[in-house]
Amino acid sequence: MEKRYNESNKVTVISIVLNIFLTIIKIFAGVIGKSNAIIADGLHSASDIVTSVGVLIGNKISRKPKDVEHQYGHEKAETIVAFILSAVLIIVALDIGIQGIKALFNPSGLGTPTILPLIVSVISILVKEYQYRITIKVAKKINSPSLKADAWHHRSDALSSIAAFIGIGGAILGFKILDPIASITVALVVVKVGVDIFKTSCNELMDTSINPKDLKLINSIANNYSDIKGISSIKSRKHGSYAYIDMSILIDHNKTLCSAHEISHKLEKLIISELPYIKEINIHIEPYSKG
Repeated sequence: MEKRYNESNKVTVISIVLNIFLTIIKIFAGVIGKSNAIIADGLHSASDIVTSVGVLIGNKISRKPKDVEHQYGHEKAETIVAFILSAVLIIVALDIGIQGIKALFNPSGLGTPTILPLIVSVISILVKEYQYRITIKVAKKINSPSLKADAWHHRSDALSSIAAFIGIGGAILGFKILDPIASITVALVVVKVGVDIFKTSCNELMDTSINPKDLKLINSIANNYSDIKGISSIKSRKHGSYAYIDMSILIDHNKTLCSAHEISHKLEKLIISELPYIKEINIHIEPYSKG
């Protein structure tokens, strides 16, 4: 458990440092180089700093052990952080889009960007894609929803930098209108990512089930256990990066209580060995009779 959070914190701190660097050079290049697109992209990188700090806070809360008030633990703090991050993404995107639309309808105020913001956009594409790759790798390894949200925030920033690169390049070639169009494109990309994360977070906060493939695996493990005569019901719910399972199994009514308990305990160990993200399984035993 401790190793899991240490990995998450390490990659998040790296992201914060890189995003501070990108925010500074983007806004500086945008102001000096006369590019609204790269300034908008810089604001996006600034929002990345906020969301990464949010991930650190979520990690700190979710690693707390269960207590009297939170008897299932605090893992849902990660999902709450992902929910907040999605809202930040959408708000930032709307602001970028509005500024782009205003510039689009006021072309007289547009200047011709210099080569500086174009160079910075290339640097941003490379750095943000690197951030996405190292973050999503750790997120998948430890099954962290908040870290996955942060990873896609990095990928959306890489895509927005590509849009900025195209817009700035076009503006340098004389098509000034491409700079605000690039800003609007950035906004649309970020909104899409934000809405997707928002939907996923809402589902998890409403105790969405684990994926059908894993449910099928659990059924298979139970059905292949010779002492289990069947499954009468199975329910699952995600709890941050973990999950809980409630299931009822049928066991020969002639078995003793101790034997039935041992069978259910072995089944729980088998399932968790195959699906380590399952934190706990509540197994209800029902008597089975051929008659």
